[in-house]
Amino acid sequence: MKKNSNRFLLLLTTVATISLGACAGNQDNANTTATSTVTPPPTQILSIVSTPQTVLDQRKTRGEQDEAKPELHVISPAEGAVINGSVVEVKLHLAGDLKGYKPHKDPATQKGNHIHVILDNEPYEAYYELDQPFELRNVVAGKHTLRVFPSRPWHESYKNDGAFKMVTITVKGGGDASKPTTTKTGQTMANNNSAGSRQPTREGKDMPPSAAGDVDPTKPLLTYSRPKGEYKGAESDPIMIDFWLSNARLKGDGGEYRVRYIVDDDEPRYIDKWEPVWLSGWLAGKHTVRLELLGPDEFPVKNGDFNITTREITVVK
Repeated sequence: MKKNSNRFLLLLTTVATISLGACAGNQDNANTTATSTVTPPPTQILSIVSTPQTVLDQRKTRGEQDEAKPELHVISPAEGAVINGSVVEVKLHLAGDLKGYKPHKDPATQKGNHIHVILDNEPYEAYYELDQPFELRNVVAGKHTLRVFPSRPWHESYKNDGAFKMVTITVKGGGDASKPTTTKTGQTMANNNSAGSRQPTREGKDMPPSAAGDVDPTKPLLTYSRPKGEYKGAESDPIMIDFWLSNARLKGDGGEYRVRYIVDDDEPRYIDKWEPVWLSGWLAGKHTVRLELLGPDEFPVKNGDFNITTREITVVK
């Protein structure tokens, strides 16, 4: 009987030891879980806001300029021109009801009215002084499109009839495809090398070159304008989406088309009136912005593949 009692006491002691060990283990796990919790990164939530006060203040000092209806004429290159060599000289003439509108860069602020010049489907470069030719250097051989339209200092485009012009040219004996196409002053117009040797730029021109085909100037065409490049300080929020629309009217303007935009991997959103959209809530870092022109069937309209354009921007806080 005593032998059985000893066995029973031994069994109770073993069970108690195991139970205490299990409890201690659970406590250790609980402590580990509590101390190893990682705070998730902040979520970017973008919202549409009204035009920022800084822009409204600029408008007050500009008089009637924002009511102007500038018309652009491309003096050179001519539509269908064949250019021998790698240099393309761009000359523009500005006409229309200008109300004081004139492209010019203020030396103090480095801002001012300007013309957006787009080679193929690359990000634009600003053309400020129309009395000085805008020169493209190292343009590679092949067919190219050139698009131009007037803009305000904060890069909002004028959207009146006659403001937008596009010409198609052919370059023979062009430049070195391993090097970028630049302006006379060294700004990159296009990174021609699509391989890994492509170098990042602040203007988003490290995106792969467009492989678009011929563009039909009579068909609906979306020309991406903003956002572009790097945004710092007060300019980093809100950020404007702006574009030029040819041969199409959006639903909110009495037409059948829509513009869809996608920021990073967020849900698609839609623009139904042809006017700037200001987005607030940007987080610091790199972002992609994609604009698409949708037809009445809600599918992207095909026109040289220019109607789907993605840009990379950088927000610095």
